[in-house]
Amino acid sequence: MGASTLSLVLGGLGVLLLYRMLLRLRTGARVQDAVVVITGASSGLGKECARIFHAAGARLVLCGRDTGRLQEVAQELTQLTTSSSQGKTHTPSTVTFDLAKVETVDRAAGEILQCYGQVDILINNAGISYRGNILDTDLSVQRAVMDTNYFGPIALTQALLPSMVRRRSGHIVVISSIQGKIAIPYRSAYAASKHATQAYFDCLRAEVEHYGIGVTVVSPGYIQTNLSLNAVTGDGSKYGVLDKTTAMGRDPRDVAKAVLEAVRHRSKDIILAGPLPALAVYLRNLWPALFFKVMSLRARKEQRPQND
Repeated sequence: MGASTLSLVLGGLGVLLLYRMLLRLRTGARVQDAVVVITGASSGLGKECARIFHAAGARLVLCGRDTGRLQEVAQELTQLTTSSSQGKTHTPSTVTFDLAKVETVDRAAGEILQCYGQVDILINNAGISYRGNILDTDLSVQRAVMDTNYFGPIALTQALLPSMVRRRSGHIVVISSIQGKIAIPYRSAYAASKHATQAYFDCLRAEVEHYGIGVTVVSPGYIQTNLSLNAVTGDGSKYGVLDKTTAMGRDPRDVAKAVLEAVRHRSKDIILAGPLPALAVYLRNLWPALFFKVMSLRARKEQRPQND
């Protein structure tokens, strides 16, 4: 039974690699002059996506909570344009709002549409992480993480979706996580929000495909950003620790380039993680008993999230 399962896993990985190679050969979607909205654009992966899509000639709408930091990014991109020999680029626009405050999203969507009259590509990137023991975590923290990682992005998506449907064109990208496919100890709120994200956008993809609208779920592993530093703990306080796994994660520039390629090829679902996390996804489905045992051992080893 073990050998046959391993053969299935290795065979599945081979099929996945072949599929990715074929995707690279397809004619890509046009990004030049496309209106691209990026949430969480003032730092981390969102900022790198802004740089990559700006260089590709997109008309950017940068979104975030801090007006000053968004304007700094916009100014930085404008200066890069004037000091380089790259092709035609556009001065970015900015819209300030907090995704966690879902009641403000409709207003923000209106401002976004006023920038260029349409949205071609929406990149739902903003998010928050969590480190904590379920026994010590207040329900309000679980809700706060869901508001930022799930309800905020779907509220923005649903506010902008009707304009895409009318034009019968558009592409929605969501930056999920490998933890939207597998759950690991001491990440309950984060993993739950990403599992919900995966499910919602899988449903959305099926429902809007006949309108010509694409949906891409991107599931990275650890990325070298401040995500763990800004993570919340069980009582709502900031975690404030740069985990070793995060420090050794992927360069956000490489992830941003992969997002651009996913948009160009209208990929439906991509995993940007090392071989072990990718294997764990298959293991969770093909040999769940072993996966659960491994996670149980990991929980005992860690005991507390601080020791990650």
